[in-house]
Amino acid sequence: MNLIPTLRDSHSFAVVVGLTDGILNALTLAASHFVSGQRPAIALSIRIALGSAVCGIFVFFTAEYARLRGELLESERQLNLTASGKFATTSLGRRVRNQAIVSALFSSTANFLGAFLPLWLGAVFPGRAVLAIIPSVAALGLLGAILARSIHGRSTVWVLLLMLSGVIFATVGVWLHIA
Repeated sequence: MNLIPTLRDSHSFAVVVGLTDGILNALTLAASHFVSGQRPAIALSIRIALGSAVCGIFVFFTAEYARLRGELLESERQLNLTASGKFATTSLGRRVRNQAIVSALFSSTANFLGAFLPLWLGAVFPGRAVLAIIPSVAALGLLGAILARSIHGRSTVWVLLLMLSGVIFATVGVWLHIA
């Protein structure tokens, strides 16, 4: 039985981007709070997660919609259509917009969960407040393992690089001292 899922569905990219963005945003915004000896209240965890998700939905929708529209334009070029932009004004254009919206919702939900759950775990984690960074870094490691498994990559490299990125973002967060 395989306990580590693979990421092969149509919204995998959106979920991976959302989770990674949410976790790294949470680390950046809350690390200073943890290092100063304070645990974030649930309200702060929710505010950070909502802020990350709201920014993430706009960024992801914009990028995904532009990418999908670009694919339509490329299809027109390959089919040698005389008028550029025709596909974008048809039902294909509406489908692209709807697909971008759905993907952005997946990404934003994953973003919220990626930011909130590790912060919440960190808030209830026993021990010194600085140890509250561990759930976020561990979540990145888990994401690295899932990604490595999904793309047949080297698990050790993916896990270590994503966890190292978490430590780097936490360090930047301490330096910026945002929350």
